[in-house]
Amino acid sequence: MLIHQPEFIDGALKGFSGYIAVDELYDGPFCYISLVDAQSQQRILFHVLEGSPEKEDIAVLLSLFKIELVSRGLSLQGITTDGSPLYPEAIKELFPGAGHQICRFHVIKEINKSVLRSVAAVRRELKAGIPARPRGRPTAASRQVREEIDRLDALHKDLFDHRYLFVRRELDPSERETLERISEPFPELRQIRGVVEEMHLLYDGQCKTVEALKKLEALRERVNQMEELAKSLKRLSSENMEKSLTYLDTEGFPGTSNAVERGNRRHRKMQKSVYRVRTLEHVRQRIALDMLRERGMKVPIQVFKFLHAWRCG
Repeated sequence: MLIHQPEFIDGALKGFSGYIAVDELYDGPFCYISLVDAQSQQRILFHVLEGSPEKEDIAVLLSLFKIELVSRGLSLQGITTDGSPLYPEAIKELFPGAGHQICRFHVIKEINKSVLRSVAAVRRELKAGIPARPRGRPTAASRQVREEIDRLDALHKDLFDHRYLFVRRELDPSERETLERISEPFPELRQIRGVVEEMHLLYDGQCKTVEALKKLEALRERVNQMEELAKSLKRLSSENMEKSLTYLDTEGFPGTSNAVERGNRRHRKMQKSVYRVRTLEHVRQRIALDMLRERGMKVPIQVFKFLHAWRCG
């Protein structure tokens, strides 16, 4: 169920950075949980389950990892997750002294979804308010109505085509000009864009965690003063937002879970080309083989000996 070969673990923990990333990947009826060194991006342990994982499954994986650390005199300084509720209890119980960080990309992604939903709501309201085109022989009055309808249709289209401008971190002059033009009739969208820009400044590396938390609190207070803005950006008040700033105080503590996401991307790519890897045992073996290849083993026969011994029990 868990890869637990002393030789492999020794190599994986050689030069251990003290920081890890953990994430789960759903693959049809299976779930693949992996634990990776956040700096070297070396996968250390993995767990493949049938069905969705429970908190107990995470605790099993982290418990085994703790045993391996203690036996080698190593300690864990920090751990990064994606904000799933599966991890906090096990981390708090097994590694009470380690910093628990939420990947900032996942936090920003959720806020961006809220922003785009707000833009979509404004777009729907605009569409509902566009009058029907007048029929009959054109007159001066009807021409004015048609021109207004054309203007509103064009604005509605622009809000859809350029919706990404409301969440993009940096804008060039032409993009900023476009954003100013399409958001001019909608002050609430301009306010949301202003909050998004301030949110990105929290992660620019110019301030430490304490200062970033103060800026976040000031931003929350400003947002809460406007009811509609508070509804659109309620995720800004989540605890995960604060946890995503943990890494700012620690040099060498990556702010994202890219280390583990990299392995997940490798697995997805493998599953696209190796269609027979669809049973629980085959998924486990394939992941083990990929981890050994990732280690860059000098003697390929060691890989096959390992898999043969594993299959034979």
